[in-house]
Amino acid sequence: MHNILKFDFSNIKGDFFGGLTAGIVALPLALAFGAQTPLGAMAGLYGAIVIGILAALFGGTPTQISGPTAPMTVVSTAVISSAILEAGVSTVEEALPFILATFFLAGLIEAVFGILRLGRYIRYIPYPVVSGFMSGIGVIIIITQLFPALGYNPSADEVLVEQLMPHAEEQILEGILRQEESEGLLSGVMSKEDLDETSRRAQAITPQEIRAEAKRLAAREASGTVGTINNLHRPFSNPGLINGFNLGLTLLTIIIIFGFKRITTTVPSSLAALLVLTPLACFLLPGQVPVIGAVESGLPPIHLGFFSVYADMGMLGTILQFAITLAALGALDSLLTSVVADNITKTKHDSDQELIGQGLGNMGAALFAGLPGAGATMRTVINAQSGGKTKISGAIAGLFLLAVLLGLGPVVAYIPNAVLAGILIAVGIGIIDYKGLRHLRSVPRSDALIMVSVLLLTVFVDLLVAVAAGMILAALLFMKKIADVVEHKMNSAPLHAFAPEVPWNDEAPHIGKLGDSVYIRHFDGPIFFGFVDRFQEIMQALPGIRVVVMRMERVPYMDQSGLYAMDDAIRSLREEGIVVAFSGLQDQPLLMLERINVIPGLINESYIFKDFESCLCWLKPYLEQEKLGDLAEEQDRQP
Repeated sequence: MHNILKFDFSNIKGDFFGGLTAGIVALPLALAFGAQTPLGAMAGLYGAIVIGILAALFGGTPTQISGPTAPMTVVSTAVISSAILEAGVSTVEEALPFILATFFLAGLIEAVFGILRLGRYIRYIPYPVVSGFMSGIGVIIIITQLFPALGYNPSADEVLVEQLMPHAEEQILEGILRQEESEGLLSGVMSKEDLDETSRRAQAITPQEIRAEAKRLAAREASGTVGTINNLHRPFSNPGLINGFNLGLTLLTIIIIFGFKRITTTVPSSLAALLVLTPLACFLLPGQVPVIGAVESGLPPIHLGFFSVYADMGMLGTILQFAITLAALGALDSLLTSVVADNITKTKHDSDQELIGQGLGNMGAALFAGLPGAGATMRTVINAQSGGKTKISGAIAGLFLLAVLLGLGPVVAYIPNAVLAGILIAVGIGIIDYKGLRHLRSVPRSDALIMVSVLLLTVFVDLLVAVAAGMILAALLFMKKIADVVEHKMNSAPLHAFAPEVPWNDEAPHIGKLGDSVYIRHFDGPIFFGFVDRFQEIMQALPGIRVVVMRMERVPYMDQSGLYAMDDAIRSLREEGIVVAFSGLQDQPLLMLERINVIPGLINESYIFKDFESCLCWLKPYLEQEKLGDLAEEQDRQP
């Protein structure tokens, strides 16, 4: 714990500006994510503050900026809706103990993941699973923001409300029965008095109560991906339900977000949209577009009453199910962002410590009724690019949001929902993995099948089911590939030769000549996503390396995970001025590298050798004349 809370002030200026910039970017996103849930916009801000500070202080990724994210918000919304149903109540306030108990337990489970040292296994999640999952999240966000963008309010759709009136009455009657059961009136044989009491309560239901329940059901009916798609025709069948000003603001928001960054990146484009369009709507369109509305100012109250929910054994199973889903998603989301941070900063994060920090952050957020969150990729990248290098930057981002909460709470009430919808649609557009989708026809069919399956399951079924199904499908297809390789004897290397740093037989006579400037990377079998980490460790341990030779003679097959891992590794090496060459590329890996233009886009064909002897003949003159440094310039000049 002493090392965890040790601060490095050597980069305080960079950390300050990095954290401040990331905090500015996080403000509109936190409000938008909060507004997407029934808890409201301020729940997003509360979560961003608490998770941002705690995860930075106790996490394992120095430049990580944490807070509500798109995937976590999507799942949290589903958890809140399910909590209202499971608790048998009609409002968020009544279900709040159930909701916060779920959020708190999710954070605890995530911290336990770190204590059990499960963070290291993130590298084994295949790329198609991650790609399909993230693209699915992007699609969900875009679809679920269509109604807010159109200004369509299902509760104000009288046709829909009328259709749901009978169901609303049934819901109220079920609520009466549940209440009587909790009071013990339904235990055993009901007496005439009990029946009379039930009848009296049923007759006391007013038309206004039924209509209010029908409006809540309408909002629920048209929520989520499936609900939005099923009811998408409604606003267009009655144009009066579409708010033209609202739609215009949403489109303007998206235009500013994507257009402003072409002008300057000094001010985050989402913040620019918020600052420009909020006053515009306030003064030119007063009362014409829905806004966030009155919010609490100052510090939120601490909620401790939800701990009593854990004593309800009937609800504990449901809470645990939701909590595991959130914890697993938060761990995946955070560690993927940590990998991105490593690639930018050329450092190595501590996966297990990061999970502990994220878990503590989510537990803390639950105490203040904040949304759960995870490591946020865009905010983390912005922090690193703006000078942030240590955990101080993450804490500064959280403290900035806290200052906003204490001073600008009343201003937040005037932010139009349309602007937040535009920000979220832009986030959804940006989170889709276009690289993976673009290469669907180029990568192996099995990888394409996994990616599309995970994407569809994410959008239309369940996020955790999607990831689990993708992992199972990937494992089954991987075993089939290996079985095919063995069956066709495409890999004849004995097991004892699988040692990446041990020279192969044909290298032994030349090791002394190569010295420490040439690193030979052996691949024995399929290439995995996690091998990029190994390259980073090698580059740090052996700073004198000038040439890396990829020996691919024993690689009969390369899937999408290996393909993109190789792409990332080569880009990282070339950025360091290190020459990359291949020897013994077989047909399938060569075809994969050509399809996404690694060859010749990154590595010219002149650096592809049919065998190791040919590669040595190429290297020999440069070694003898000690001109390995010239190789990097030559490779840079290659078309």
